Amino acid sequence: MNRPIIILLLLLCVISCGRESMYRDASAPVDKRVENLLKQMTTEEKILQLTQYHLGVNDNDNNISGQIGDIPSEVGSVIYTSDDNRVAYELQRRAVEETRLGIPVLFGYDVIHGFRTVFPIPLAQAASFNPSLSRRVAAVAAFEGSAGGIRWTFSPMVDIARDPRWGRIAEGYGEDPYLASRFSEATVLGYQGESLSDPRTMAACLKHYVGYGASEGGRDYVYTEISTQTLWDTYLPSFKAGVDAGCLTVMSAFNDISGTPATANRYTLTTVLKERWGLKGFVVSDWMAVKQLVNQGMAADDKDATLLALKAGLDMDMMDNLYVEQMPSLLEEGKVRMAELDEAVRRVLRVKFLLGLFEHPYPVEGATSSSMMLAENVAFAREAASETFVLLKNEDQLLPFGDQVKKVALVGPVAADTHEILGSWRARGKAGEAVSILTALEKDVEVRYARGCGFDGEDRSGFAEAVAAARNADLVICCIGEKAAWSGESASRADIVLPAVQIDLLAAMKAAGKPVVTLLSNGRPLDLRKIEPLSDAILEIWQPGSQTGPAVADVLTGRVNPSAKLPVSFPRSVGQIPIHYNRRNPARGGRMGRYQDLSSEPMYPFGYGLSYSRFEYSPVKVEGLVASVTVTNVSERDGEETVRWYLSDRAASITRPAKELKSFEKKRIPAGESVVFRFEMDPERDFSFPDADGNRLLEHGEFAVQASSCDPVIFVY
Repeated sequence: MNRPIIILLLLLCVISCGRESMYRDASAPVDKRVENLLKQMTTEEKILQLTQYHLGVNDNDNNISGQIGDIPSEVGSVIYTSDDNRVAYELQRRAVEETRLGIPVLFGYDVIHGFRTVFPIPLAQAASFNPSLSRRVAAVAAFEGSAGGIRWTFSPMVDIARDPRWGRIAEGYGEDPYLASRFSEATVLGYQGESLSDPRTMAACLKHYVGYGASEGGRDYVYTEISTQTLWDTYLPSFKAGVDAGCLTVMSAFNDISGTPATANRYTLTTVLKERWGLKGFVVSDWMAVKQLVNQGMAADDKDATLLALKAGLDMDMMDNLYVEQMPSLLEEGKVRMAELDEAVRRVLRVKFLLGLFEHPYPVEGATSSSMMLAENVAFAREAASETFVLLKNEDQLLPFGDQVKKVALVGPVAADTHEILGSWRARGKAGEAVSILTALEKDVEVRYARGCGFDGEDRSGFAEAVAAARNADLVICCIGEKAAWSGESASRADIVLPAVQIDLLAAMKAAGKPVVTLLSNGRPLDLRKIEPLSDAILEIWQPGSQTGPAVADVLTGRVNPSAKLPVSFPRSVGQIPIHYNRRNPARGGRMGRYQDLSSEPMYPFGYGLSYSRFEYSPVKVEGLVASVTVTNVSERDGEETVRWYLSDRAASITRPAKELKSFEKKRIPAGESVVFRFEMDPERDFSFPDADGNRLLEHGEFAVQASSCDPVIFVY
């Protein structure tokens, strides 16, 4: 062969190789890189990209190879539960360096409210009415989680929840679509940062799509009956807000939506999410949810379940391995077209390119220890927790306690606890790194501690010690509540009353004759009918995380003035459920249709929360489309107040709730000063409402605007 031909062949080879490796070129457009890589993939490689496995039960050096050996190196994603990023590093090395195409693995995990530095549960964060707080929480979680090898978090959970029996109410932002939407977008922005390719960020995942919070009886995994108008009105807005904020992924829900399970619901997964909203990334199932289509009665067998899920728009299969097992035969039989498979793979690859995994596939060596529990992040955890505490009762301004209180009796199962206060889904949080209420409070006042009782059971042998401590103290702080495992996934409770042993302890403290402050640590609204009359003050602290103790001490002593408001209504009993502020008006007014044996109003409604300051509101003024109210701090203590703006459409072609939250703003108001809050109304945004297919209807008529609990003002648009 002569020299010119050899040169030409070599040149063609170089060009061909360049074309084949174009997907490795970081300067090339993402979509071109995706297409370039996709064309080179085998069917098996494509299917594995749509598959998620689990890794990391044990990070012992001797077991690392054995664990990884069970996972194909070409796998698309891994749920990573190891405490050390070395296991992730090794699996990633095999994927990047030992496979044909070197496609990196996407490591995911449930980083819900912090990674190692644990923050308040999301329901508590919503009580702050400060979305920027959750954005900062998510940014810290991404910083720590990415150092631990995680680049994808299954968070935020933006399900609207109005049944406190449902354990997963702890993971979301409460009962209101508008409030949840603002926290949805803030949390997504916190996780994903300024640039997705920054290795200190994580891809967010909106879950559970959609309507999971409407589960019958508050039970996980069960049927939900949701009209399409209610779907658009109540359950979809918080997901839309997250997608609009740039969220890369979405997790489908377990629930059956009016006869079509979410895992196989083409209308929600494809028509709405991908075609109408333009989701750029992919949809992942919940844990083994594809297989559960058989249990739900939609699929005849695993093969049928796989077909239904992919056709609906379910891109990645979490943990049940059905795509690997069933997809080849579905392709061979022509039931799944290669173009359909390619579209799912395309979405997964796009996320990996956007995250910069091809350029930065590995966690930073040594970052696991050097990035965790940094002093500034721990300080923020303390600040964040104190901003989420809701003061429910404060007779005679018992709190904050001052210098006149020399001795405090600290009792109850939560008082010295460092485990349950972390809440469910505490990621890598460690009880040994959390600070208890007892440890922190001892720095401010003389404390006489007696546990008194456990979280449940019948052991009351510790009551005597607790009563003795109370009688020899100026003030009793009774710390009661729920264990972490009492809320979260598969943690439904038929009753939301605390166990009798805790209420009996509280009664014994009241009988001791000293003022009683009740601290409630819980992951859901509780029935407080027995607790309220036994308490002179009640502080709802939720499950606050690593800095529980210091945050509690800050609020009890007055270093921090509580400002949080309830993001969800507290019912008087389970008989009122579901109960939420934004219900539609009944056919008959007055007392007709109300309960005969109990008030029809919640014990503590959405938006309720006291302060150590006292605020007075002026009448609301409306000028054109601008409403305003002046709020004056008439106390001697600086404080923060959140003004919530509600609208009511008094007559509409589709009836509207009695009032709907449309805006809120939190401001600091110095003692003796006034601040004007304004709400600039946008008719398309604030007056319109969806029909059964999500089309917005804007109708003229009478509206009413209300600031917090002020009298509403009627105007015409």
